[in-house]
Amino acid sequence: MAARPFEGQETIPLADGYELDVRPRRLRRGGRTLKLERIPLELLFLLVEHNGEIVSREQIVSRIWGDGVFLDTDNSIRGAVRKLRQVLKDNVESPRFIQTVTGQGYRFIAPVAEASVVEAPLVEAPVVESPAAVSGFRWTLGRLALIGIAVIVITLIAVYVTRRPSEPAAASGKTVLAILPFENLSRDPEQDFFSDGLTEEMIAQTGKLNRARLAVVARSSVAKYKGSTLSAKEIARELDADYLLQGSVRHLADRVRITVQLIHAQNQTGVWTEVYDRQLTDVLAVQESVVRSIASQIHIALAGEQEALLTGARRVRPEAYVAYLKGRYYWNKRTHAAIEKAETYFQDAIRIDPTYGAAYSGLADCNSGLTWHGFRAPADALPKAYEAARKAIEINPQSAEAHASLGLMLSHGWEWAAAEAEFRRALELDPQYPNTHHWYGDYLSIHGRHEQALSEAKRALELDPLNLMISTWVGLRLYLAHNYSAAIEQNRDSVELDPNFAAAHLLLGKGYVQAGAYEEGIKQLRQAATLSGDSPIYTAQVGVALAAAGRRHEALQIAASLQAAARQRYVSPYGLAQIYAVVERGEDTFMWLQAAYDDRAVWMAYLAVDPVFDRYRSDRRFQDLLRRVGLAVR
Repeated sequence: MAARPFEGQETIPLADGYELDVRPRRLRRGGRTLKLERIPLELLFLLVEHNGEIVSREQIVSRIWGDGVFLDTDNSIRGAVRKLRQVLKDNVESPRFIQTVTGQGYRFIAPVAEASVVEAPLVEAPVVESPAAVSGFRWTLGRLALIGIAVIVITLIAVYVTRRPSEPAAASGKTVLAILPFENLSRDPEQDFFSDGLTEEMIAQTGKLNRARLAVVARSSVAKYKGSTLSAKEIARELDADYLLQGSVRHLADRVRITVQLIHAQNQTGVWTEVYDRQLTDVLAVQESVVRSIASQIHIALAGEQEALLTGARRVRPEAYVAYLKGRYYWNKRTHAAIEKAETYFQDAIRIDPTYGAAYSGLADCNSGLTWHGFRAPADALPKAYEAARKAIEINPQSAEAHASLGLMLSHGWEWAAAEAEFRRALELDPQYPNTHHWYGDYLSIHGRHEQALSEAKRALELDPLNLMISTWVGLRLYLAHNYSAAIEQNRDSVELDPNFAAAHLLLGKGYVQAGAYEEGIKQLRQAATLSGDSPIYTAQVGVALAAAGRRHEALQIAASLQAAARQRYVSPYGLAQIYAVVERGEDTFMWLQAAYDDRAVWMAYLAVDPVFDRYRSDRRFQDLLRRVGLAVR
């Protein structure tokens, strides 16, 4: 059908009780306004206008951002579609509202009812109390006599708002602050690590202010705005933020110049601006000063604990701080080579300053990632990670990050009670640290507490909605609960957000295999193995998929190649056990499971819930392994 003009219409009725209000633009159901950011909402209007037609990506970009925009619109579009499907409870596999037309765009396929058209009243006419008007404005003092009165009221409200720029937009509930990526003014791309690292540190420090009053948007959710041409108001709408902190940094030798501006999002008014020209040794003191100023400007009172956190800032040797920032810069790339490079920088920071607690946390995270993704033997990685996390806590017992990292290490080492205690301590110290919920959810899945696990995973995603690792692990929670259709839907969304993210393809492929869609599973798993840098544990999953598809000979070829590769590099025995389990060679399965137990292979933690081993659960040898790992026999 042709595009539908909405001029003169107040509501656009959709299927399943959903309604689009044209003015103000919003989505409602059952009289309740559903929360949607600007871009997903504008996309929904565009799709509904072209109901039944394919809307191309070019049309979407032109409508929402305009021509000549310089940002990653593909990821933004995929993210907006994902959010629409969430709020509309739509299914990617069998859509009722939004259909993806591969290579072309999207189509709105739900019926759109004829909307009522309301004629604009004359100025002299009284306001008509239509149902839409009553539900939209909830007037309780009767009808206003003239439209002119309404105009006066609206004008007075607008004047009041613009004259109070420091008033939080959401007076009830938390104030939301987004710290945008600091701009690198050093004219050297090699200095991006410094501006990116400073951004991350500012987010971490500000996030520890009054958590009951202030919510700080997570790093991965603001990272996409690096170099963005969007206005402050547009960014604030997308992030649902009340305030934005914009900054720039120029790092030259041992000096640093940092400029920061706090902006009230609603009217784009600059609330506070400051320029710091300091020695690099004073950079932590600059961070403390910025955090205090933010708290003052948005009227956040500091409790005693928060005051202590800020006054505890110490001077740091410039070389150690630079090495630490480089470590976090490469850690956030999450590739094999980048994690190893990050590890080297964290070690440099510790060598320069042995009391640098944050560098120890970074070192623990590197070793955890390298062993989980199959690039390093647990016997090599886990002791280093455990020692580093312990040292971080020794230096700063109030660090939620350090306690969460230690909990993960203990979980990898099958020290279950101690691991849960560390996760709970981390949650006490900082309930808004996403990784604690993320890793605690993994712990709960391992123990078959699937509802709690999914709740923790979703909480992590709420706190950091664009974090690909967290998004993918929501799918893992569903996969381990044997809810394969939901796992596939979740991880298709993750793949849409970043087609080059290996773990998303891994979990998507594993879901397809268990759902019986073998060819699609094999395709996704081959892509995951390639993107991972040919991680042996990822390659083993290709063998599992081939075996499940009945391609036994190819699966055994992969098993043989992995055994040969084990002479040159670390190959997890757990992956080999998975392949032999699916080709139903029981003796080989238990031989490699025993090897994985002796190796303390990280993936052995999933033994009680891994669907690959479902056919062996009644075997006494399998039950004995579960007991020895410390998992409940099911």
